[in-house]
Amino acid sequence: MDDSLRTRVREIVERVLAEQSGGAAMTRANSPEQFTVAIGADHGGFELKAILLQTLVQRDYRVLDCGTFSADAVDYPDIAYSVAKLVSDGAAWRGILIDGAGIGSAMTANKVPGVRAANCNDVKMATNAREHNDANVLTLGAKMMDANTALEIVKVFLTTDCAEERHKKRVAKIMEIEKRYLRK
Repeated sequence: MDDSLRTRVREIVERVLAEQSGGAAMTRANSPEQFTVAIGADHGGFELKAILLQTLVQRDYRVLDCGTFSADAVDYPDIAYSVAKLVSDGAAWRGILIDGAGIGSAMTANKVPGVRAANCNDVKMATNAREHNDANVLTLGAKMMDANTALEIVKVFLTTDCAEERHKKRVAKIMEIEKRYLRK
């Protein structure tokens, strides 16, 4: 990672964490991390992010907005890393990323230890990502769906648990594979 990217990511994470500790509204569970959602989008997902952000706030989620804050072109890896880092560090319970297709953001987020990002284009995929894979970051493609579909996917992603032991066992195996590479 080059110095300009490190600086940009550090600025975003520091700003979000400062906002988090600076008296932002508590979550519905009165726990700062339990229902905190980090969200970010590149310029392709900027409009959809605004819709999702408004809905999340209306549903009493605490939201950490990692940008972008305009339709000007930005590089999705910068935003994806910021959201993934907050989830990885435990500052956010779940993350949502939006770019044109959702693929690049998923690839980037999955490089961050502890992140299990899933690119979901429908409710069935979101259900599976949560129930079977305990995904903690959702990526969406703004060019792949309308806002109503995205809202349905987000609702399922945020309200579905990974509860069955057979699935939890498989998720543990995924995380063990990650650990093999972190030890090197």
